[in-house]
Amino acid sequence: MADSKKLSEKKRDELTSIIKRYSKAWSIASASVLEIDQLNILQASLLAMKRAVESLPFIPDIVFVDGNKSPYLNCPTRAIIRGDSLVPEISAASILAKTARDAEMKRLHQCYPLYGFDQHKGYPTRRHVAALHQHGASVVHRQSFAPIKALKCNAKIILINDHLEQ
Repeated sequence: MADSKKLSEKKRDELTSIIKRYSKAWSIASASVLEIDQLNILQASLLAMKRAVESLPFIPDIVFVDGNKSPYLNCPTRAIIRGDSLVPEISAASILAKTARDAEMKRLHQCYPLYGFDQHKGYPTRRHVAALHQHGASVVHRQSFAPIKALKCNAKIILINDHLEQ
């Protein structure tokens, strides 16, 4: 059992193949940028979990969730703080989710190479924030993403200052 973020990309890829091959079933789902902005990141994550479970070919006996909140499902759930380090099923789900997200970031890099999604994977690294300052937000950036909010705040200050100087 391991937190997916603590594994190398190569190890995650190897484990993803094993997990997919030997799991009874698996599913990956997501929430859109708009849903995240409208609901908030936690509620959108719970929505994505619900979608993933509902797309399985059967109703699970129980669903283990990493964290302290569970989505509402038609089966029992159990939230476990630090579950990705404690429960093999959560660890496996975490690995699948991380590899799917990384693959999506690589795909987005092909569409929006100026942002370096293939390197920072969407996290607010110095390079990502610098790209946002240089190029502004793309349509795939969440408006609720803290660096985007900061850009908007700075833009308002600049506009106010420009207005005052005239």
